[in-house]
Amino acid sequence: MEAQIFELKTPYLKEGRSTHLLARTDLMTVMIKYYNEGGENALHAHPTEDHVFVVLDGAATFYDKAEKATVLKKGQGILIPKQCYYWFQNTGGKPLILLRFGASKEAMVSRTNVEGKPLLARSAENKHVDAVPIEGSCWTL
Repeated sequence: MEAQIFELKTPYLKEGRSTHLLARTDLMTVMIKYYNEGGENALHAHPTEDHVFVVLDGAATFYDKAEKATVLKKGQGILIPKQCYYWFQNTGGKPLILLRFGASKEAMVSRTNVEGKPLLARSAENKHVDAVPIEGSCWTL
């Protein structure tokens, strides 16, 4: 394995949300996520993965299983341990840009809903909205 260089850059979107993998090892992933609106709107957990979200632009409100709200603004982050249920949404009135780190020592199980069943990120149950990029424009740090 060699060092991986990446840039904090993602296309602006007219609507929807996007996820771009920036780097990966056998234990960790690094992604940049863009939410024009919405967020990860279905309560879910990652059974094998600890992960961190850092707000690069905009604001997000994260909710735990008891619906306790935590607002994160630019420059703030949250660590979510494996098996911890949460959901979040863009609440900043502008695009939400997140840097996401994930780490798992086990074979990764993507996400599960409150019944313990798989929850696909790009599903109606997770209120997914396809990304519609604005050609020729990018957000960058």
